[in-house]
Amino acid sequence: MQAINGMIRVLHKNPLARSLWARNSCSKLFVGGLSYDTNETALKNAFEKYGEIIEVRVIAHHVSGKSRGFGFVRFTSEASANVAFKEMHSKELDGRNIRVEFARKNC
Repeated sequence: MQAINGMIRVLHKNPLARSLWARNSCSKLFVGGLSYDTNETALKNAFEKYGEIIEVRVIAHHVSGKSRGFGFVRFTSEASANVAFKEMHSKELDGRNIRVEFARKNC
């Protein structure tokens, strides 16, 4: 993000992400409570049945490289994100009950 004249301008590389941002829609989900063994492939496999995915990230510690237990899934549509949110919240993934919420920043 870059603040210019009191306004925040978000720079997106992906044209689809830019169009989603322009419509003030949120297609990015926060996924918490992940097992430390859950990787991006497992997270994508769990969520891809709800719609086309643009990006999957499992956040890792910058030194050890181990998962920090949370990640993000961005869908191509807000509708897909809504369905995934409803279906996956409090479900089990890799032996842990996960928490799914809409991402607060950079939807």
